[in-house]
Amino acid sequence: MSEPSNRTELSTLGEFGLIERIASRVELSQKSSVKGIGDDAAVIDPEALHQVITTDMLVEGVHFDLSYVPLRHLGYKAVVVNLSDVYAMNAQPRQITVALAISNRFPLEAIDELYDGMLLACKKYGVDIVGGDTCSSRSGLIISITAIGAVAKDRITYRSGAKAGDLLVVSGDLGGAYMGLQILEREKAVFQGTPNAQPDLSGHDYILERQLKPEARKDVIDMFQELKLQPTAMIDISDGLASEAMHLAHKSGLGVKLYEEKIPMDPTTIGTAREFNLDPTMCALNGGEDYELLFTIAQSDFEKVKGSPHFSVIGHMTDNAGGYQLIDRQGGQHELKAQGWDAFLKK
Repeated sequence: MSEPSNRTELSTLGEFGLIERIASRVELSQKSSVKGIGDDAAVIDPEALHQVITTDMLVEGVHFDLSYVPLRHLGYKAVVVNLSDVYAMNAQPRQITVALAISNRFPLEAIDELYDGMLLACKKYGVDIVGGDTCSSRSGLIISITAIGAVAKDRITYRSGAKAGDLLVVSGDLGGAYMGLQILEREKAVFQGTPNAQPDLSGHDYILERQLKPEARKDVIDMFQELKLQPTAMIDISDGLASEAMHLAHKSGLGVKLYEEKIPMDPTTIGTAREFNLDPTMCALNGGEDYELLFTIAQSDFEKVKGSPHFSVIGHMTDNAGGYQLIDRQGGQHELKAQGWDAFLKK
């Protein structure tokens, strides 16, 4: 993290001064946001809809590295990863709360930059910041965001609704965020060995953006409405395709068959994986942080997604006895295993 030329210590504002500064930058746009920052709690009108609530935490040194992650990008990403979980319920996010634990190495200007990214994401996705908390930290920066969304009862989609024979569909392409991370880690290692070296990021814009500034798939939820398509089960891809496919199958009491040749990948992702001597398929299966939507649909809805540039049918659900299977390009069958992110595995 580069030091700003003009540094304002947070101690000059204090906690309440910082909250007032943050509140002064927030404008409410949602009709359902009755009361935002400034009272003991926010007030939200659910407007007769089901509310969905999700919380995600990002911890410095575990989920992000400030040696190569700009604070503005971090703020944007922190919001987007929470909104993605709301979209995965087929809901529309409306409000978020933001809790920060901040060490004294961060000046006020750094917090402003972090909030620049958050406010940009909120503006893009039509979401209000309605509250939160701040406290001191002795171990770096911690960001905890709670997102609140709404959905009609007959539109809400759980992980557990798939049926045997349902098609497994994914939006976008996979593996790019993971390969973006590999580029950043490589250049960090080069810099540590040769501090005067300039990072070589040319040709990797797409995968770097997938890692540093991902987007939640609001457009997919809008497409469902236009296509009159109701997914039977859905999840967002944060921990890797294999893990998420297995979650859908497990929660639905089913098995799943995933076809390697059907997994969508960008040419830049494939080329970069090979540059690192990595199997592109394994990067898509286990890389994570793509924040695409993985969902199941009834076979009778196939025509609604057939030929769409936004969706790829990559497999189908089977009965429970079928287990979790990956079918390779030669037709060989392998047990599908989740090797992506697990917060409590020893690293």
